Amino acid sequence: MTRILNCRDPQNRAAAITAATDAVKSGRLVVLPTDTVYGIAADAFDNGAVARLLAAKGRGRDMPVGVLVGSWHTISGLVYSVPEAAHELIRAFWPGALSLVVQQAPSLKWDLGDARGTVMLRMPLHPVALEVLREIGPMAVSSANISGQPAASTAEEAHRQLGGLVDVYLDGGTSEQQAASTIVDLTGETPKILREGPVGARAVAAVLGVDPVSLTA
Repeated sequence: MTRILNCRDPQNRAAAITAATDAVKSGRLVVLPTDTVYGIAADAFDNGAVARLLAAKGRGRDMPVGVLVGSWHTISGLVYSVPEAAHELIRAFWPGALSLVVQQAPSLKWDLGDARGTVMLRMPLHPVALEVLREIGPMAVSSANISGQPAASTAEEAHRQLGGLVDVYLDGGTSEQQAASTIVDLTGETPKILREGPVGARAVAAVLGVDPVSLTA
């Protein structure tokens, strides 16, 4: 049975997070608040659950999902190597609204879709999301909406779109940014912004010491 659980009430929060983590450990889907928009999430290493996540959104394998992490240190086990540009951007913007595309570690047995050896990583700036991530570990996450529809900034908006396809909805109030994260691709010769969001090109360029135009050219 689908449940919408209130994480804004301190008396309910611990029980709500436990319900969500239990669901994820059982291979089910949850919706959780982040600083950008609400996300639909599964254990990143449960390939069946990730496939159900893609199906719930109406997405194919050609649109792989990203991964949320609960700490900076987690990424060392997920990537082939951490570029210096990634270190700089992580120090500047994590936790926060910046996603980084990097080469994944070849040994990983997950299946996030047709990602061609890459993975998109982010550490969110939201206490509920971080609590869940620290309990579960890396989670496959995409915006909590049907593909092509507006991203949800509340648990209720996510529920209207996804309904019973998700086991637990964690209600953490309205997302602060109400916009999807900025995505920076670090897999090429030079960094490129694939999607500009709350973290602007000028801010990214200032950290990397490059011309903002080079990030979008």
